[in-house]
Amino acid sequence: MTGSLARVLRRLRPGGAKGPADGFDRRLLAPMMLGSALNPVNSSIISVSLVPIGAALGAWPSRTAWLISALYLATAIGQPVVGRLIDLFGPRRLFLAGTALTGVAGVVGMLAPDLGVLIVARVLLGFGTCSGYPAAMYLIRSEARRTGKESPAGVLTALAVTTQTIAVIGPSLGGLLIGVGGWRATLAANIPLAAAGLYLGARRIPATPASRRDDGRHGVSDLDLPGMGLFSVALVCLLLFLMNPGGGDWYLPVLTLAAAAGFTWRELRARQPFIDVRVLGGNLPLVATYVRALLCYVVTYAFLYGYTQWTEEGRGLSASQAGLVQLPLFTIAIVVSTLTGRHQAVRGKLLVGAVGQIAACSLLFLLHADSPVWMLLAVVIVLGIPQGLNGLALQNAVYHQADAERIGSSAGLLRTFGYLGAIVASAANGAFFGRHVDTQGLHHLAWFMFAVSILFLALTVADRSLRRIGAAEGEPRHTDR
Repeated sequence: MTGSLARVLRRLRPGGAKGPADGFDRRLLAPMMLGSALNPVNSSIISVSLVPIGAALGAWPSRTAWLISALYLATAIGQPVVGRLIDLFGPRRLFLAGTALTGVAGVVGMLAPDLGVLIVARVLLGFGTCSGYPAAMYLIRSEARRTGKESPAGVLTALAVTTQTIAVIGPSLGGLLIGVGGWRATLAANIPLAAAGLYLGARRIPATPASRRDDGRHGVSDLDLPGMGLFSVALVCLLLFLMNPGGGDWYLPVLTLAAAAGFTWRELRARQPFIDVRVLGGNLPLVATYVRALLCYVVTYAFLYGYTQWTEEGRGLSASQAGLVQLPLFTIAIVVSTLTGRHQAVRGKLLVGAVGQIAACSLLFLLHADSPVWMLLAVVIVLGIPQGLNGLALQNAVYHQADAERIGSSAGLLRTFGYLGAIVASAANGAFFGRHVDTQGLHHLAWFMFAVSILFLALTVADRSLRRIGAAEGEPRHTDR
């Protein structure tokens, strides 16, 4: 754990590990942070694994891109579904089940004989890592209810810093693991992580009874299975189309629109909808936050996968060297998050983050196959600033804008939009690079990222509701609707 993160944790509350009964229970922090880290580590560690996996299994970049999309497809569907289950049944059961599935996926990936089985392992990882983040957000909200006061801002900061740390350190860790044990070691790493998660979850996350309705029936009867099914169909069709938009699969957008229409019709009539579209439609600031998350993570993941692959194939670095190039990004992001995390205002963070993304995209146009290492480092240093600001600001926005009774599913939906962005980024990488990752493809990708960053900035400037979040003590949790 970094010194910066340790200082954030020490500020959460004085006293011992357990702390006073009216304060946030610090024993929850370890399972919260480990559970939330499982998805980012598997998202980022694959960035330096794609080239050696492709070489070992004889797959082009356009095929290995499915290793990225498989995880995000599963997670984009699973996050809000699991989040809703956590809202109804509490976090402990779902946390333990998801962590166990993550360990199983690590074993399958480690032993995978071909690309197809490896993609299956990544799907299992996607579903297995769904529970950590919604469970953490649920625990933060439940502690606020228990103590009668908002959880310390440092708790949300610690959660954001942890996921950012893991996401950025993932390439360096992946390079190290590949150097020691080959690309299979990056999958095997999930086994000890899952074991630690199971231990911490069983020991520290409190058991909560399933919610009951007024008539005494368990919350399981409130599960909107048709809504979940239609939501999943719409996402699958959309993401399959995005992975190959020029493939002639014209029926996929049609199926996406049909499933989305059926989903909306169902949710408007369901007694306990999976996603309450009436509330969501009336909470435009929250919808805008989800759209910003999609745009933000298009740029983040296009950089993470596209730039990292280019440093290996286009610039000629080894997997370990490509991972080390990412370290300044990790350092800058953590410092920025730590310094700004105590302030809950989000608008300034998003504005600076948007400008930082534009600047980082602009620097990509200066790179070529013979660029010195200091130029490679300059790009990631600049990107470290928005990396440290955007994720924290988006998370805080959802925490304040979402309905408290649906915080699990709302947090899951934030991740879903982020993973939609990752899928778009993966599709863009496949489209601009094709069979070879070269400098021309990087520059084409940079133009795409630049345009998305401009749109992200425009949406942030136009959203006046962001001014109210963290503007003053005692402000209501919901922004203008």
